[in-house]
Amino acid sequence: MKEFIASAAQIAVKPNDVKYNTEKVCHWMEMARKEHEAELIVFPESVTTGFTPNMPIDEFYELIGAVPGYETDTVAEAAKKLGMHVVLPMYERGPEKGIVYNSSVLIDDTGSVLGIYRKTHPFPTERKEGGGWTTPGTEAPVIETKLGKIGMIICYDGDFPELSRVLALNGAEIITRPAALLRSYDIWELTNLARAYDNHVYMIAVNAIGPDAGNNYYFGNSMIVSPIAQKLAQSRGTEEIISVKLDPNPIKHVTYGAKSPMIFDHIEDRNVGVYKDILKEGKCAFEPSRRIPYKK
Repeated sequence: MKEFIASAAQIAVKPNDVKYNTEKVCHWMEMARKEHEAELIVFPESVTTGFTPNMPIDEFYELIGAVPGYETDTVAEAAKKLGMHVVLPMYERGPEKGIVYNSSVLIDDTGSVLGIYRKTHPFPTERKEGGGWTTPGTEAPVIETKLGKIGMIICYDGDFPELSRVLALNGAEIITRPAALLRSYDIWELTNLARAYDNHVYMIAVNAIGPDAGNNYYFGNSMIVSPIAQKLAQSRGTEEIISVKLDPNPIKHVTYGAKSPMIFDHIEDRNVGVYKDILKEGKCAFEPSRRIPYKK
C-alpha cells in the first residue's frame, strides 16, 4: 500500500432519481479532488437511488442499471478526468427480472471497473424472504489497486466478523463500508472500530444522510478508522466530505500518540485449531421479536 488521501463523501439522495444522484456523485468527486486532493473516494450505500425503493421489484429492476451501464459509465468518465479511484455503491440490475444486487463498484483512475462486490448479508427486510428486493452475492473479492489492496463490504455485512476476516486473510489493507444504517450510532461506531482493529485494516465507513423513498432517515457520522481503532476522521449529521492521508505503516505503535512498540498481529496470532466449528449453521441463544428466514 502507498501513502494516499482517502475521502468519504456523505451525501443525501433524491429518492429513486438515478440521473440526478449520479450527476451529484460526479460533482462531489470534483469537490473531493479539488478541496481534499482525494485519490480514493467512497460514497454511501445505494447512492444512486437511496436504500428503500418503495416500489415493486419488477418496476425497480427497470429503473436501475447493469454494470457496465449509465451509472458506472458516467462515474468512470469522471474518475478518469479527475484521476481518482471511486467506490460507487448502487443497486445493480441482475441477469434476469427479479434479480437485484446491492453492489459496490470499484473504479480506478483510468475509468476502468476493477471489481464488483454484491452484498452477501442483506438486511432482513431487504431480503426477498422479508418482503424486500435484494438477491445476496456469493463472493468477497480483494482487489489490487495502485493505492493498495481493497476489500468491500456493505452496511449489515459489518456485523459479521467472519466476512472482514476473510478479506484480511486475503490481503486487504483497506475495507470500504458504505451504509444506510437504521440502527444506533453506538452500533455503527462499535462495528467500524471492531472490524478495523480485529483485522488491522483501515475502515472507510460511509453512512447515508437524509431520507429515502421509504421515509427512513439516516444519521450520517461517516468515519475513517485506523488499523489500531483510532478514528482518524468523522463527519457530522449533514452533507460533508472527510478525508485522511493513510499511512502505509500503521501498526508500528500499540496506541496512537505513543512510541510503545506493537508486538502482536491479530491475523498471525490466531489459534485456528480452536475454530473448527466456525462454519456450522446456528442460531443465537436468545429469540428476536421475529425471525425472517434466510434462503441460502
